[in-house]
Amino acid sequence: MRTAFDFSPLYRSSIGFDRVFDLLENASRTPSVDNWPPYDIARTGEDAYRITMAVAGFGQEELSIVHEPNMLVVSGERTAEDNGDYLHRGIAGRPFERRFELADHVKVTGAGLVNGLLTINLQRQIPEEMKPRKIEIGSSSGKAGSRIEAGTAKAVGKQIADKQAA
Repeated sequence: MRTAFDFSPLYRSSIGFDRVFDLLENASRTPSVDNWPPYDIARTGEDAYRITMAVAGFGQEELSIVHEPNMLVVSGERTAEDNGDYLHRGIAGRPFERRFELADHVKVTGAGLVNGLLTINLQRQIPEEMKPRKIEIGSSSGKAGSRIEAGTAKAVGKQIADKQAA
């Protein structure tokens, strides 16, 4: 049994987290989840992910991958129907639509269909202006320094990205 949570107290004390609260509310409203077609989500690198879906019987022209803002929609619909006289039909060929919520700055970098497995590669690409920077503090007698250390910025950026992913 699901319990409905009231997020209104959090709305009063936080700014800019509307999307997170919407995700939590939508997750609690989701009806029973259809588990077809089966899929795996793997982390392949620091900011790289791979979704693998078992779509046996579907061809490339029967599958659709749409990348919307913060959403990946994978759907399939078989166009050619076998009119054979089946004694047993165990290979599912029904239409499907699977939605994946994506974090900010996650982009689809490629997709492929091999041996009935649809593989979608994703990469988190944080814009340079959003990455943390370390700014050197100058003395009060001289000009304020503005040297930015790229190595430190990358390390701090990784820490922030890991916190956002959690």
